[in-house]
Amino acid sequence: MTHYHQPKRRFKRSTVLPLALLAYTGFMAYLGRGYYFSGDYLHYFGVLGATLVVLILLHFSLKRKEAMQEKRNNEPEYGTYAHDEHKEEDDGAATQR
Repeated sequence: MTHYHQPKRRFKRSTVLPLALLAYTGFMAYLGRGYYFSGDYLHYFGVLGATLVVLILLHFSLKRKEAMQEKRNNEPEYGTYAHDEHKEEDDGAATQR
């Protein structure tokens, strides 16, 4: 069985998705600046801090998933027992020549 190898992506999902959500968070922080100006600092920075923690956890979770997928794609494939015997016979014939 042959694995389908996707072409190398320019940017990994573990980088692009958190960066896109970080940009969205920046935009939402701009829209929510009314909380900051009204003196509700705990709410404003609490939401931003919690969002940043979630984005960092998302980044490492996706990075781990990509590493496991890469490991799975690079593992050797295991054939049937008959296939292994046939390969050993071919290798043995080639070394006897």
